[in-house]
Amino acid sequence: MNFRQLDLNLLRVLAAIHRSGSVTAAGRSLSLSQSATSNALARLRDFFQDDLFVRSPAGLQRTRLCEQLAPAVLAHLLSLEALVTDRDQFDPARSDTTWRLSLSDLGEMLFLPPLASALRQRAPQTRISNISVAGTAVATALETREIDCAIGILQPRHRGVHADLLFREQYVAITAPGWRPASGRAGSSLTRTQLAAASLVVASPTATFHSSVEEMLVQERLADRIVLRARHFGALPELVTTSDLMAIVPAMYAASRPHLRTWKLPFAPKYDVRLVWHASTARDAAQQWLRALLHELFGRTP
Repeated sequence: MNFRQLDLNLLRVLAAIHRSGSVTAAGRSLSLSQSATSNALARLRDFFQDDLFVRSPAGLQRTRLCEQLAPAVLAHLLSLEALVTDRDQFDPARSDTTWRLSLSDLGEMLFLPPLASALRQRAPQTRISNISVAGTAVATALETREIDCAIGILQPRHRGVHADLLFREQYVAITAPGWRPASGRAGSSLTRTQLAAASLVVASPTATFHSSVEEMLVQERLADRIVLRARHFGALPELVTTSDLMAIVPAMYAASRPHLRTWKLPFAPKYDVRLVWHASTARDAAQQWLRALLHELFGRTP
């Protein structure tokens, strides 16, 4: 007996006859004629070398092998049906889905709190994990479903990886409230001369999507002003408030730290923050819901 030679469609017939106790009723439930259903039963009997169902005055009686096979077949069919149904329907209030995102340390600080708050209110039984993946590994992690989506300064060029623009961001400088430039007027913006005289701190996390901060300073010929490189953005507020250092950060980060002073830069570098996901989840109702929520929370018109 070679299972690979079995037409799996016949198992639906087996389950239907087992459930209804009638060849005619089983065929009706499967939209099959009685002759087609009888033919399917004959093929099942031939394959398993067993009668499976035996006629008696009380109706069809199941053989011992049938009693072993049919419940297992039915359970698997119901499980597959549930999976297909869940793919097309998603109830956030009842789902116990575990979401897997990839966020840098800065993304975790900025995006995770409001997202967690929204999920606790709308999908309280779901769980969320930040699986921080290096930017170069995001496409592979999406393809293998290690992560559901990623948010960051990402420009996917891999086949099957899609990206939605969430918002456009720009860099600003933050300092202690009492910090003043070495020369010139202390307004809301810094001049190039004032910035060139400042001592800078930048965050350089291991798995970051913000390496562009240092790249920008290199392009502006200000890399020599970097006197400290921190591994995490979380250290920057205390570093600037306890010293004369200035940090270059995204405007969204600065806005979340109102106790610090924010300065506009003499140049206006901007970048796109994208939500990245894989085409294999395009029709997944749960993933569609999550992406819609992320757009609702963080998307804004450029």
